[in-house]
Amino acid sequence: MVVSIFLVLGLIIGSFLNVLVYRLRAAEDLFWDRSKCPHCQHLIRWYDNIPVISFILLKFQCRDCRKKISWQYPLVEILTGVIFAIIGHKFFDAANFSTWIVSAYYLVMVSTLIVIAVYDYLYLEIPGEILWFGVAVAIAFGLYSDWAVWFNSEIQASIWSSVVYSGVLAAFSAWLFLFFLAVVSREKWMGMGDVYLAIFLGLIVGWPQILLVLFAAFFIGAIWGVALVVAGKKKIKSQLPFAPFMVLGTLITILFYSPIVEWYFSLFLSR
Repeated sequence: MVVSIFLVLGLIIGSFLNVLVYRLRAAEDLFWDRSKCPHCQHLIRWYDNIPVISFILLKFQCRDCRKKISWQYPLVEILTGVIFAIIGHKFFDAANFSTWIVSAYYLVMVSTLIVIAVYDYLYLEIPGEILWFGVAVAIAFGLYSDWAVWFNSEIQASIWSSVVYSGVLAAFSAWLFLFFLAVVSREKWMGMGDVYLAIFLGLIVGWPQILLVLFAAFFIGAIWGVALVVAGKKKIKSQLPFAPFMVLGTLITILFYSPIVEWYFSLFLSR
């Protein structure tokens, strides 16, 4: 039941994230204007705005101008729904109020990450207003988490258990590494937007989880890049958006960090 609720919520939020990406680029009002077709500018009817279902019923095209609807829209809705469902299963317990806060936090973080990933994929830019909004929320959640531990713990917690300290350490480490790559390559390997994104990701996952984020991002990005070159769709020197891989690495870390680490160390213990 919980997973289903989170799945439906994710589909709805995913639809809004698509609109958010479009309006950020078009510099339109982010929340109050009604959705419209990007081709003919006709307002979209409410019954044509049902996540995934409307896309199928309309046969992948606008009702008014018959122009094709981008596959981005249902894919983002489905992806958001699936990730929300996993978060609900992993973090949410209706009987424990603290899990409501944790779950809400990760839902906001995931939504922010998806917007950043899609925007960078489409336009090779990272929207600063969304990035710094996410940074502010991550810091606020870290302060809340540390306060909750300090307030409810009879034993004084050490700095190593601090969410803020862990996040700042991870953010600085990731920023320093990517900043070095950007400077050395004169932003050919890494753009400054990706460097600032590293701060956000570090604050979300903390230390040492940020190491898995970076490893997964570079590993998956390298495989994808080679595949595009082999397929003839890109050249070796072609520019690729890196934020989607950083976001993917972060999602993998948030959802599957413990199983991956246990599997990794089991490779050495089994020898």
